[in-house]
Amino acid sequence: MATATSNDRRPAAYPKVRRIKFRFGATESHGKYFVENDMVFSHFVAGLSAGFPAGEESFIRSVRRFADQITDPVLKKRVAAFIGQEAMHGLEHRQLNERLFALGYDFLRWMDTEEYRAGLTRLEQRLPATVHLAMTAAAEHYTAVLAERMLTSEEIQAIPAEPEIWNLMYWHAYEEMEHKSVAFDVYREVGGSEATRIGVMLAMYLLTMPLTFSNLLVSLARDPIARRQPVAVARQSWELFRGPVFRGVLVELAKYLRPGFHPDDIDTTAVLRRWQEQLFGPDGTLVDHLK
Repeated sequence: MATATSNDRRPAAYPKVRRIKFRFGATESHGKYFVENDMVFSHFVAGLSAGFPAGEESFIRSVRRFADQITDPVLKKRVAAFIGQEAMHGLEHRQLNERLFALGYDFLRWMDTEEYRAGLTRLEQRLPATVHLAMTAAAEHYTAVLAERMLTSEEIQAIPAEPEIWNLMYWHAYEEMEHKSVAFDVYREVGGSEATRIGVMLAMYLLTMPLTFSNLLVSLARDPIARRQPVAVARQSWELFRGPVFRGVLVELAKYLRPGFHPDDIDTTAVLRRWQEQLFGPDGTLVDHLK
């Protein structure tokens, strides 16, 4: 399954594009606050999902800008699979987002408007191509860290949530871990420097958490039910940020800042093997979702 890359490292997994379809709304049981009837946790997950379609499209563009410079045939195939997986992630999250907007998370719609996507594209065009690619490689580390937490934490997996939304998140997490080193290897292949890689990550490291928190607070402030329950919102916010999703996450993210770091230094082979069987084995929970 693992194949030597252009820098003689072995990727944790070879990405595979899976045509899949989730059935949002078919088995609803948790209502608006679909994660443990928790306002803050539900708004947080909704915010993640809202940002994924435009984000995945940006990741794809960053890699495609260097498509003609990739000479390693194995990396070319991994890039094609990366693009296919990210396109499917954006498609399925967009379907979920429509359901979430209908449930009342309407503030988050701005992250998937034509105006926002056009503005993101204009920003990318003003950046040096290697900086855009470095941003993607860094963002992939973020998603890989969160994905590994979701797939290894029994505490997270025990949280009650809308089953089909959790199915989507497990699938997305699994594939993020499959392709976690692709954008990074493209960056190395085209001569991206360590200084730019680390500098970009440092900027994102300092900005991402404050932006995430502020977006979450505005989303909650726009929710009339949450506005009427400030004590519950404060308690749930404390529980979210001291809980298994965020506990120690800054330490894990900071590993990327180490000179010489590579995503596959973090061995997730066993986790991927276990979830391959759990999701797509003969009795896998998502086998009937594949097209």
